[in-house]
Amino acid sequence: MAHHTLSVPEISCNHCKAAIEGAVAALPDIASVVVDVPTKTVTIDGDAPLASITAAIVDAGYDVDETE
Repeated sequence: MAHHTLSVPEISCNHCKAAIEGAVAALPDIASVVVDVPTKTVTIDGDAPLASITAAIVDAGYDVDETE
């Protein structure tokens, strides 16, 4: 199972957290997704392609810095 930690600089509140977690969790092959508001990071475990994860976050309205 793959493990990714992505920087999402626009995360600022629990609404952001819920929006991103919901968007990524809806993808197939996601075991877990955790948004950490203070560090502005998203940690994902699962076998969904990184491009799909990034696209889901962007579609939710947030830019992703793809530095793992």
